[in-house]
This record gives sequence, structure tokens and C-alpha cells, in this order.
Amino acid sequence: MTKALVLIDGEHYPPVTLQAIDVTRARGYEVIAAVFCGGGEKLSRPLDTGGIPIVRGDDALDALEIAIGAFAADVVVDLSDDPIVDHAMRMRLAGIALSRGLAYEAPGFRLEPPPRTRIAHVPTIAVIGTGKRCGKTAVSAHVARTLKESGLRPVIVAMGRGGPDRPVVVRGDLHPPTVEALVALAVAGNHAASDVYEDAVVAGVAAVGARRAGAGPAGATAVDTVVAAVEAAHGLEPDVIVLEGSGTAIPPVHADATILVARDTDDLGSWPASHRLLLADLLVVRMTDGKVASTEDFALTSPDRPPASVVRVAVALRPTPLGPVEGRRVFAATTAPVDTGDMLRDHLEREYGAKVIGVTHHLADRTKLETDLRAIAGRYEILAVELKAAAVDVAVRVAQEGGAEIVFVDNRPISAGRDLEDEIATVHKKAQERFKNR
Repeated sequence: MTKALVLIDGEHYPPVTLQAIDVTRARGYEVIAAVFCGGGEKLSRPLDTGGIPIVRGDDALDALEIAIGAFAADVVVDLSDDPIVDHAMRMRLAGIALSRGLAYEAPGFRLEPPPRTRIAHVPTIAVIGTGKRCGKTAVSAHVARTLKESGLRPVIVAMGRGGPDRPVVVRGDLHPPTVEALVALAVAGNHAASDVYEDAVVAGVAAVGARRAGAGPAGATAVDTVVAAVEAAHGLEPDVIVLEGSGTAIPPVHADATILVARDTDDLGSWPASHRLLLADLLVVRMTDGKVASTEDFALTSPDRPPASVVRVAVALRPTPLGPVEGRRVFAATTAPVDTGDMLRDHLEREYGAKVIGVTHHLADRTKLETDLRAIAGRYEILAVELKAAAVDVAVRVAQEGGAEIVFVDNRPISAGRDLEDEIATVHKKAQERFKNR
């Protein structure tokens, strides 16, 4: 029988609460404890729950944490209501339940924790995000690159909305895809700028591509090929597997450690950040204004009180050309927002000696991208382009038609305060220890 914790409050008349608990039992649940969320308007005597224990805490969130730790439950059934548990509080409570592997049910809806099957033969590190374009691929590649530089053999498993129907292995460690190879893939109808190709090119490691469609509120996918991709990764004899999320979707494979990537601190108060923060060992916040802030410069604004063990690192992404651009006329193509244009231009000129004659931020808009490229045709020698979105099927094609060379650009996270590489090493150590002890 499914074991349930029920959420109750003192704004309901006690006999009504007791009836709700009885109805929950009649629906097939074994109610093992009640979590008191607060309130007392209708409590004139001690609350009667029909003999089941009542768990209290400093607040509803604390009480639920205590109850989950004390009782082996399968689901949290919410019998409370506004004003004690309003919508915002309800989602915070749901986040706690989901992060601990429990379903969360309230009248009219049910949230299931995303499946995370234990199939990996080696330690795994998941890199998940609060949404699209928050920097997951940049961080995933940096994690793999850092582990590779420490002497390990990492393999990235990347799932994406444009991924292959069957796992594709890309040996970035042996022969990273060339521009010509990527163009051939695009001509054949493949998404040649899928994350698996970007990871292989910019990190120089082996990567396995998977696809996914959809993402529920808790991060579950509608369909994916990640399990098969992890099985393919085993054939590469990795020391560690980096599981790269997609959008708000969480890889449906157990991770021994997790890194959460967020866009600026405003992202941390959103629902996607809620239980994802509670899964995380390391929080990487991308400062979208282009400035590198120290970890002391921003507060963790999420209301979900992640464990003290969650380390925070603030980063800015800096464009790093993977080929020479010094002294050359460069046109840059990026998915980054327009307000990062000056930073991108200045960085390429100051650090790499490029003569940047223009920047387009329309890499994810095929029509506008082609218009921008054709408007400046013949004036640039090199297209410096991120390997994302329409990079290959539009940007490379149009640039080559005009006789320009192609240089791919990696967005590398630069941190202030805490050293990101040191924190990646710590996360890897945690993954190793948990893998050994599971």
C-alpha cells in the first residue's frame, strides 16, 4: 500500500480534517503521519488525527523535512489550503518532496519525481539548469575539460531537442568534428549544432548524443534516449560520465552529484529552481550582465533554503575562439542577448587581437541571422560563431558562400571568488564517494 504523509492546517475545523484523512485512506493510501503546516483559527482543543502522529517544525517546510526524515513515505498528500499554504508555498513544499523522491499530490494535480535509474558503471555528475540558454553546455564542457586535465577520461552524455534518434558517439578526444564534417551532417538533415557536437569540439572529449522531447514541472521528459546513450558511453571506458541536461529537463539517470546552472540570481526564485536547488551540490550562477561577481556579491534569493553544503560560484561566460583571429576582420554570431555585445566585442579584440566589425545576436533565429550575414557579406574574413542553433545550416553556409573562414567559439566560464575548477574537483570527489558507497 502507498504510504502517505498528509499536510494539514489549523484553518480547517478538526472534524473536517479528520474526514479528509479518512477519505485519503479510502483512496488506498496508508496515512502514516500528518505534517502540521500552521494556523489555528479553528482549533479550540488539541487536533485529532485519528491516532496518527503529528509532525511540527519551525514552519511548514521544516515540518515536512522532519517528517520525510522520520517516516518512509511514498507520497505527500496536501489537505491544507490558503492562507496557510498558498500557491507559492505549495510549490516550495512540492520541491522538497520531489527532491527526496516522493510524489506530491494536491486536489487537481499530482507531481512525480523524475525517474533517475541507476545504470551507470562509473561515477556520474549531472549538469542541470533552470531553463534554456542558462549556460549548461558551457559548464558541462568545462566540467569535462577540467576532469580531463586532471588525468581522467570523462564522457559527456548530452540530450537535446535536436538530438539523434539513436545514440551517436562523437570522439572529440581523438578527432573533433571539422567544419566540413558538420556541414555534411547538416546537408544530410541532421542537427549539426546539437550539444553533442559542441561538447566534442569545445571540450575535446568523447561525447554521446541523445534526444528528448518535453519537460514536465519536475524535470521529467516525455520521451528520451538517454538510457541507451549511457549504455553507449560505457563502451568508451570512461572514468566519469557527465550527464548534460536540456532546458529544464533532468537526465533520467541517477547522478552521484549534481551541478545546477542558473541565469543570474533572479532565476533562483522561479519554480524550475525550486527542487533542483535541493538536488544540487554546486550552484553556478551565470551573471548575465557580463560582469564577473564574487560569490559574496550575490545572495541566494530562492526561498527553498537549500542545504548549507550547496556551494555557490558566480561566473561570466567569455568567448574563446578555437582558432587564430588576430589581426583579422571578424564577424561574430552568438545566441547571447544584445546587452552582451560590447563585452563580446571588447573581449575578442583585447584578448585575441581580432578586428570585430560586427556582431549578430540572432544565431537562434534563422531568418534574421541570414539577413544579418548577407548585409555584411564581403566585409569580414572570419565568422566567429558559437556551435549552437543555426550555426551550421545557416551561419556557416552563408559565410562560406561569401568566402569567409569559420572559427568556432567556446563560451568559457570565468569565476571570481571561489575557484570553479576547485569546486568541480570537489563535486567529482563527492560523486566518487557516493558511487562507491551506494
